[in-house]
Amino acid sequence: MARRILEKTAFSAGALAPSLYGRGDLAAYANGAAVLQNVVVEPSGGVRRRDGLRFVATLPGVTRLVAFEFNSEQTYLLVLSANRVAVFEDVKAVTYFESPWAAEHLAHLSWTQSADSLLIVHPECPPVRLTRHGVEDWRMTTWAWRTDGTHVFLPFYKFAAADTILTPSGINGTITASVNEDVFEVGHVGTLWRINGVEATLNAVAGPRSATMVLKAALPDAGPTQDFQEAAFSAMRGWPRSVTFHQDRMIIGGSRDLPNRIWMSKSGDLFNFDPGEGLDDEAIEFGLLADQVNAIVAVFAGRHLQVFTSGSEWMVTGDPLTPKNVQITRQTRIGSQTDRNVPPVSIDGATIFAARNGREIREFLFTDVEQAYGAADLALLSGHLINRPRDQAYDADRRLLHVVMTDGSMATLTAYRSEAVTAWSLQKTAGAFRAIAVSGGVVYVVCERAGRFFLECFDASCGFDCASRKTLAEASPSRRHWGDLRHFDGLTLAVWADDRMFGDIAVAGGSLSVPVASHSMMVGFAFEHVIEPLPPVGADGSRPHGGNAVRLIAATLRLHQTASLKIDVGRGLRDVPLRRRGDGRVLDRPGGLFDGDVTVRALGWRRGGSESVWRIAGDFPRPFCLLAVSCELGVND
Repeated sequence: MARRILEKTAFSAGALAPSLYGRGDLAAYANGAAVLQNVVVEPSGGVRRRDGLRFVATLPGVTRLVAFEFNSEQTYLLVLSANRVAVFEDVKAVTYFESPWAAEHLAHLSWTQSADSLLIVHPECPPVRLTRHGVEDWRMTTWAWRTDGTHVFLPFYKFAAADTILTPSGINGTITASVNEDVFEVGHVGTLWRINGVEATLNAVAGPRSATMVLKAALPDAGPTQDFQEAAFSAMRGWPRSVTFHQDRMIIGGSRDLPNRIWMSKSGDLFNFDPGEGLDDEAIEFGLLADQVNAIVAVFAGRHLQVFTSGSEWMVTGDPLTPKNVQITRQTRIGSQTDRNVPPVSIDGATIFAARNGREIREFLFTDVEQAYGAADLALLSGHLINRPRDQAYDADRRLLHVVMTDGSMATLTAYRSEAVTAWSLQKTAGAFRAIAVSGGVVYVVCERAGRFFLECFDASCGFDCASRKTLAEASPSRRHWGDLRHFDGLTLAVWADDRMFGDIAVAGGSLSVPVASHSMMVGFAFEHVIEPLPPVGADGSRPHGGNAVRLIAATLRLHQTASLKIDVGRGLRDVPLRRRGDGRVLDRPGGLFDGDVTVRALGWRRGGSESVWRIAGDFPRPFCLLAVSCELGVND
């Protein structure tokens, strides 16, 4: 029997897909794991049990979360639900107001912020501007396009064929506009038009080739003309799909009926889209001309203006952007999801977006050597965790990218490019994750549990999900019965009381009863953290053990600030006593945390090397952190 020592000093490659088991030739194999559930990988390489989720509020249903950060001291969370917006500051609701979006609109909302204003767009709804005037004073208005009284400087476009001819019946006042092709529809009533540069309001449609318009000024003549356009945005033609700010211009990317068109406002005049005479500071407009008409999904202001479409990614350059020097170049052909808006996020100069196929998270990054963008798949080795992303947010303080999936799970990426750390782990909860946002350093999530929706936030002091804490005044006697829990009515929860955990406690009538009296307690949904190593490979690290018998002799785990350890080395999960360094006594002080090494011995052989030789799991609502593992294996050659 040969003996081998397997050293795992870091988990910096994260959870690897099962298709890679046995690929010991990969550099990531040595620092990867088979299962990392409800843990996060530290930039230093260790893994720790994730923070629990603190209950913040109940929600009426499906929602989107939008971070609104006016400055470092004034940060808010906007919770957008059907026809309602709620504003939270420091995890407390401060106000709410009505909104124009129904539940079916929420998936395709797009937004961008400038100072105290948030612009929100949807291809089926008029764009709105949300302005903060005070903590409890928020005002929502539709976009007010720049006007000089006779012209409204919004984008116009000729939707009819280029050679279509319009003939006006006069040059002043109310006229009849006749065309030689079918153009007009009932939905055009109330829309703006331009005929030879003169604006008019269409107020009646007699048929597809005849309509009545009211001119704002006199036409130069009443002759037939091909120079006519209608407003690019209207209830008839749809509204902007995406928006951002770049080089002091507002950028609009696509609309319902013009999905591949870009509009840039006049420099410094955000609601003025008049192209004028093409001067350097005037508005810019162009379409993405390619072999396919790919709908614009998002526009993002990074190193350059970046345009994400359903089939490719583009770079818009110009320093500065002017009508004469603007250039647009297709960079990659990945494509973004179109069934809902998953907002791109920036990490260390790279723009992270969800790929169209629903199985990849791509990193859109400019390289100086190539002078172009690439789009590497960040989840190439952990693709099993990516399942139709529906929302994402980046926690810069902890260097964690959280991606919420359609199946209710959440994948977390520890991204640290300078240290070559790209580590994914899986987060699960009792129910499903539905939305996420980071505001003021706080990570908020929306969770659906038993058909109800809850707003929660990650909190290091919570060992449960959707957790609520109750503490009595110092002079009050301990109690078994606790109330003020109506948001949990009908649910079965776990309780942490008197440093003991109790499961399956039902809440009825807004209260619950605990088997022991205590002075404080925490209630919520327990979650289990799981860590499993990859199957061991042969001595040369390039092949699995195959049919050889393998035995784990002992595993030494280096722990940091850990309260409890349960490990399975072949005989089921068992509690392992944690001993203080130096004195050898069991860690029995309430609230105490352990630092040091723990050795667990094992018995029994297993055939082949397709299974993990140990497994850590536990739902104890206290900290757990694993830094490294050393395994002594016996192999029957």
